[in-house]
Amino acid sequence: MPEVEADPGDSSFMAVSSALVLLMTPGLAFYYGGMVREKNLLNTMMMSLISMGLISAFWMACGFSIAFEMDLRYAGYVGLTDMIWPATKITGLLFATFQMTFAIITVALISGALVERMRFSAYMIFITIWFFAVYCPLCYWVWGGGWIFQLGAKDFAGGTVVHIRSGTSAYVGAAILGKR
Repeated sequence: MPEVEADPGDSSFMAVSSALVLLMTPGLAFYYGGMVREKNLLNTMMMSLISMGLISAFWMACGFSIAFEMDLRYAGYVGLTDMIWPATKITGLLFATFQMTFAIITVALISGALVERMRFSAYMIFITIWFFAVYCPLCYWVWGGGWIFQLGAKDFAGGTVVHIRSGTSAYVGAAILGKR
């Protein structure tokens, strides 16, 4: 079987797309920051921005592997640089990086409902638990070959994994925590 190489055009497009999705998180921080009282501005912006560091670390350590294989095969991004991701013409590392940007923005979207309701330290604990208990399993179910995928669902734009899950989680969090 001939060795498949990454397509430079596809790889360039995905790298630019990854950068653009990643830039959405600081943009979201400024957007949410403009909607709160001045005394909560820094906390609000940090709730969005912390997801870039925290979720990136978790995603690289084991989140990607759990979300797409439901095991630790790719923990630490091991083996992703030497492979082409199935059904694509890009490296596994670029695919994992692109998917990481969606994990980051999904967590950041939830922060808008929790602003002025939750302390920053509690928010960091919450997003850690939420990432592993909600995001990774749902990602597997929809994109990694899980039961929703097997039902025939197609989620090309992240409507199920990103938008429905972050919106539902934000609503539940706001309902549980109560008024600001």
